[in-house]
Amino acid sequence: MTLDRRSLLTGLGLAGMSSIAPARAQPTWPSRIIRVVVPFTPGGSTDVLARLIAAKLEQLIPGKGFVIENRPGAGGMTASAQVAKAEPDGHTLMMGHIGTLAFAPSLYAHVPYDPVTDFQPVAMVAMVPNILAINPQLPVKNLPEFIAYARANPGKLNYSSGGQGSAAHIAAAYLSYRAGIEAVHVPYRGTSPSVNDLVAGNVQFTLTGGPAVLPLAEGGQLRALGIASRARAGFVPDLPTLVEGGLADFEAVQWYGLVAPAGTPAPIVARLNRETNVLLTQPEFVAALARDGAIARPETPENFGKLIGSELALWRDVITRAGIRAAG
Repeated sequence: MTLDRRSLLTGLGLAGMSSIAPARAQPTWPSRIIRVVVPFTPGGSTDVLARLIAAKLEQLIPGKGFVIENRPGAGGMTASAQVAKAEPDGHTLMMGHIGTLAFAPSLYAHVPYDPVTDFQPVAMVAMVPNILAINPQLPVKNLPEFIAYARANPGKLNYSSGGQGSAAHIAAAYLSYRAGIEAVHVPYRGTSPSVNDLVAGNVQFTLTGGPAVLPLAEGGQLRALGIASRARAGFVPDLPTLVEGGLADFEAVQWYGLVAPAGTPAPIVARLNRETNVLLTQPEFVAALARDGAIARPETPENFGKLIGSELALWRDVITRAGIRAAG
């Protein structure tokens, strides 16, 4: 689930949110270092975003500082379970991801936490739209032509992903279902080899994060057909959405946001949300995210919670329909 070391700003009434008072009900907070747990290895998208946010929040919330703790294992579930059971005192946060909070309950037979009841949504951070990219030898120039070609050749197109049950795998399965096409999944050990084989022509398409494919599309090694967000992205303004290509309401994005253990005091959550949303409206911070193919997404805790719930339902249906199970 990567930016590969790399929706738009919504109308939230941020002016009203700016009136939220700091956590006066918790005068000693923070009384020690605030841990931001990343349930994956260093260097991936979740880690990069967590470090960007933590470094800025440290400047806005005086105290003992923030520290990143990488705790990979079991597809992010090990760390997620630990955070769910942590003391809800505002000193433990986690950079949540679509994989741990929306995919995992449907991919695994046993998940040691409940994404809805075990966590308090704190602040949405960003979304990373997936890009539909094809090998340029495929005789199509746009999404309608791609769908028509795939329907005329059922089961003959292969698509790559960074692994069984990965975000790219699930997104492409959703695309296949919505477009009414039959295609064969070819999993790889990571996004980079999956894209390399697409360039080589061993597979015909992928639906993955922009940073992995956009530079290759600009160089003519791949052809980008569309972006899987509801609106065009500022970092690729000329690339149409898949909605524009005929897939009504189609969206397949990876998203990231801060969560805390359930029961974390509301004033602390409000303070963290307010400061994070301030960052997400600063032009230089928005530009930094865009360089990694990410779109800033300020939200209230309530709206972030609603997103988690709706995504759980959407991807449960997609994963069940496609019969996807996590590798191993």
